[in-house]
Amino acid sequence: MDVMDRIKDTVESNRIVLFMKGSPEMPQCGFSGRTVQAVIACGQEFAYVDILADPEIRENLPRYANWPTFPQLYIDGELVGGCDITLELYMSGDLKKMIDGEAAH
Repeated sequence: MDVMDRIKDTVESNRIVLFMKGSPEMPQCGFSGRTVQAVIACGQEFAYVDILADPEIRENLPRYANWPTFPQLYIDGELVGGCDITLELYMSGDLKKMIDGEAAH
């Protein structure tokens, strides 16, 4: 399977997925660590992809949604954003609504 198809399949087959450096238990950068904590605080299960363990995804993910940085959070197949956007949404309460499926996004 082509890497872009693998990324698309991951995004479409998981309601919430975080492409990050490391894992939720052991983030490998501060941005990934802060983002994963915001998602965890919303109380729903989510999938993740360690881009450090898959260099092909790390190299091609920025092309997938035209977003150059990591981490990248997707909800319902749509890119939410990276660390700053995710934290802003968390602080406003909108991230929990999105994760709970309550808000149009």
